[in-house]
Amino acid sequence: MKEMVGPRIVSLIASATEIVCALGYRDHLVGRSHECDYPHSVAFLPICTEAKLNTSASSGAIDREVRRIIAEALSVYRVHADRIKELRPDVVITQDHCQVCAVSLRDVEQALCTWLDSRPRVLSLSPDCLADLWQDIRLVAQALGTPERGKKLVAVLQQRMNAVAEKCRAVPVRPTVACVEWIDPLMAAGNWVPELVEMAGGLNFFGSAGTHSPWMTWEQLQEKDPDVIVVMPCGFDIERSRREMPALTQRLDWPRLRAARERRVYLVDGNQYFNRPGPRLANSLEILAEILHPSVFQFGYKVKGWQLL
Repeated sequence: MKEMVGPRIVSLIASATEIVCALGYRDHLVGRSHECDYPHSVAFLPICTEAKLNTSASSGAIDREVRRIIAEALSVYRVHADRIKELRPDVVITQDHCQVCAVSLRDVEQALCTWLDSRPRVLSLSPDCLADLWQDIRLVAQALGTPERGKKLVAVLQQRMNAVAEKCRAVPVRPTVACVEWIDPLMAAGNWVPELVEMAGGLNFFGSAGTHSPWMTWEQLQEKDPDVIVVMPCGFDIERSRREMPALTQRLDWPRLRAARERRVYLVDGNQYFNRPGPRLANSLEILAEILHPSVFQFGYKVKGWQLL
């Protein structure tokens, strides 16, 4: 078999896998995390991680299990160090943004601490906002030896997103928006999502740009009573979110919410788009623009990218 020319890459976070592929290094990926599923061709790569909890459980059950694991100072994920070693990577990409969302830098360092021979370079990404995403793309490109590819990709994505934002600035009505990142218990979306809402011509009610997603109460949601509610649970696709929605819709006061009365509650594919700080945040912005201003934007994401509750 012909030896690979160039860096051998193991990506342990889905967003980094997308960045690597967008930079043109798909063929250099030799391993992935259990959550990496885009582009679809990465499904054939060896899996180097697994979750320690039942990810098919309900929102409430997942939350309770995560809290229990973290309270014991344990990791939510398991890294298969022996498998990574067999893959002989030159670069391992992980993150230290959130210990719940994906394998963390600490997990990787503990997995590799016993390696006595040549260790791979470990690149850890920590995106809190859009500016961090652009920096992360540049860092990955630099680590792979082609910084010019990173600059080019950032320019293309920024141009695409700025075109949407520019068009939204001319829209006369800016609806108020609540983005829900977890259903039970309620959590609002923070980090880059408030920036996306602003760029998409909305007024974000919960969560602040550049800060972690905050918990919120049902009473706070009622008090703000936004025009639009966008449900984007971390790691859930649309159908999974729909199955979880009775935790909200069966509340006696749910029909009184403006968004419920006016049928402006939307389910989006948080797992594929909004939860991943990678190139497809550009798609996430287009999805929001299509939801908030349907008479102005028709990108074609309806059904696969978003659905009406």
